[in-house]
Amino acid sequence: CLASQYAGWQLSIDDFFGMGSGPMRAAAGREPLFEVIGCTETPVACVGTIECSQWPDEPVVASIAEKTGVAADQILLAVAPTASQAGTVQVVARSVETALHKLHELEFDVSRVVSGFGSAPLPPVAEDDLSGIGRTNDAILYGGTVTLWVTGDDESLAEIGPRVPSSASEAHGQPFLTVFAEAGHDFYQIDPHLFSPAVIRFLNIDTGRVHNFGQVAPDILVESFGI
Repeated sequence: CLASQYAGWQLSIDDFFGMGSGPMRAAAGREPLFEVIGCTETPVACVGTIECSQWPDEPVVASIAEKTGVAADQILLAVAPTASQAGTVQVVARSVETALHKLHELEFDVSRVVSGFGSAPLPPVAEDDLSGIGRTNDAILYGGTVTLWVTGDDESLAEIGPRVPSSASEAHGQPFLTVFAEAGHDFYQIDPHLFSPAVIRFLNIDTGRVHNFGQVAPDILVESFGI
């Protein structure tokens, strides 16, 4: 999840901007995250996904080729705007990745995670990308439920658990578009602790104990989805 699905590659080349995810991130391996988790690779071909509303042109592909060390004709890119079926699904499908990234940011040893499962409600496709960003984020923040099978002690899970769900953030409790607007439409001005699923469940395979934290907020989802 962290080495591939996480949209951690900001592709900003000339007038083009998109968020990159997929195995091409591991081929590039330039994000600070990889210094911690490793998982880089040197492939002869690679695949990537870009969330954006414009097609990547030759300079964009050339930049990806340079950073991944893969020939341009061996790079396969899937491109979709947020306000599309494909774009909506690929963002909402990141509930487990979002939980793992939050744990990583909290300095939890993610190597303790053996397996994971997550779900989140799929919102209606929005009429524009900004609305799509709001709906897809709300789907995870207020409707995402993640189960992680982990090893190790229970005390650390009990300690970190309340800090993992989106409710741990002071920005929690209002639709993401409202939060985004208050931040001047700058993701980096939003409390990073908000970006997490609504519910996190740890199943400790060493002790058999289960730890549950957070809760879904269907009222906010109804408002966000316009249903």
